[in-house]
Amino acid sequence: MKTVRMKIDVQSPNAKPIGRIDVRRVDVTTEADIGGHKAEDDANAMLDAAKFARRVRRRLGFSQIEFAERIDVSLDTIRNWEQGKRCPTGAAKALLKVLDKAPEAALAALH
Repeated sequence: MKTVRMKIDVQSPNAKPIGRIDVRRVDVTTEADIGGHKAEDDANAMLDAAKFARRVRRRLGFSQIEFAERIDVSLDTIRNWEQGKRCPTGAAKALLKVLDKAPEAALAALH
């Protein structure tokens, strides 16, 4: 990633960078538009979490039932994660990250 350093004279209003936004689009954006974008972003995040949970389980070579037993959660929880109905949070999210990065150590600790 390239770093660009700039000096800006804050006293001069013309010296401020313009930015890369379409001012016209920002001006016509309504609260309903923003709400729709937020809902779309939330749905995409749930799908990303579902893909991550599924990918971790598959990389370990477990069925949903085996995975649920190994990490001590219900089968319904695993299914809800993988279908994007629920998103792993807190300790479950941390456990999935550890299982992804250091599966042998995590599985040994869970045994």
